[in-house]
Amino acid sequence: MGRLDDRVALITGAAMGIGRACAERLASEGAKVVITDIEDHTGQETAAAFRAKGYTANFIQQDVTSEGQWQSVLADIDRLHGRLDILVNNAGIAIRKSIFEMTMDEYQLQNSINLDGVFMGLKYGIPMIAKTEGGSVINLSSVAGLKASPGLSAYAMTKGGVRLLSKSVAKECIAEGIKVRVNSVHPGIIQTAIWDKMGVPTDGENQVDVEQLATNAVPGGLLGKPTDIADGVLFLASDESRYVNGSELVIDHAISA
Repeated sequence: MGRLDDRVALITGAAMGIGRACAERLASEGAKVVITDIEDHTGQETAAAFRAKGYTANFIQQDVTSEGQWQSVLADIDRLHGRLDILVNNAGIAIRKSIFEMTMDEYQLQNSINLDGVFMGLKYGIPMIAKTEGGSVINLSSVAGLKASPGLSAYAMTKGGVRLLSKSVAKECIAEGIKVRVNSVHPGIIQTAIWDKMGVPTDGENQVDVEQLATNAVPGGLLGKPTDIADGVLFLASDESRYVNGSELVIDHAISA
């Protein structure tokens, strides 16, 4: 306990799913967490639930595709806490369609959230982290950012982009003498609501049978939990990973092995 005492962490897309699990795990180790999400009501409920457990937690509504909102969120954090130590760029969406079926609007929506949002988080978050003694940025990519995923080509493009963006910015920080580490995390098949929002008809329903997907795709058929990813994010946020920089942490139960 207390591995992140007195540190301030911003986690995007944290109203539910992996983002919420990450925020709760960081808070459990002493971090003051600021959770953002486009979902205002759910985000407020999440922050309230954390405070009820004795954690320091605030919610700010944020559309990560808006440059102005990135700037205002960080200004709010500066007013609240006067610093930022950890940034978890988690917000993302997936639309499961072939390239022949996907519209340009759907393609651009995924790109704006999954890749542009991470770019702006890095651009505006790192200078704020660098004002203190430095810290850590963790960008949520995917196993789809490492290997081909038919039906998820545009999503895979964004997540592959997150991986190389993370590596490149890590080296830029080193070159500039900025003590901020940048790494990516690559979840496999995790039980979250994202599968219900992909828009794929399965047996007449607009959802994916994630348990069957895990049975078919994951060695041993093991379905991951959001806490599996949160534990990896905690490691990258803590001093235990001080020599891990410009790397990727794959948490996929050997899908990509």
